[in-house]
Amino acid sequence: MEVLRNYIKATNTHKFDEVRKMLHPNATYFFTDQNCTTHEEIQAYFENAWTVVKNENYEAHDVKWLYTESHSATCIYTYFYEGYINGKYTSGRGRATNVFIKEADEWLLIHEHLSPLPK
Repeated sequence: MEVLRNYIKATNTHKFDEVRKMLHPNATYFFTDQNCTTHEEIQAYFENAWTVVKNENYEAHDVKWLYTESHSATCIYTYFYEGYINGKYTSGRGRATNVFIKEADEWLLIHEHLSPLPK
């Protein structure tokens, strides 16, 4: 679905105002080290990540849509990121779940859950 591509594109702008346009007012994120339940917390988390990982590129691989209906869609994928930490190239992968809902003809992200790949 185009909504995931648009979300990834917004994330890669490294401008939270672009990401915010895609977020539902009740968006909740579950990261490995923190849960974010407000736009302010989500913004702080994103902006910290963009500060730590310079020139970060974020991608969604092996996307599988578990459920798509007229007003709800849920997908899982392997996330991939790459960038520079302290001038050294780094990259990583993990698991992601995204839940989108459609309100007033606009798809919005209401939940994202990121976690490490199983060992």
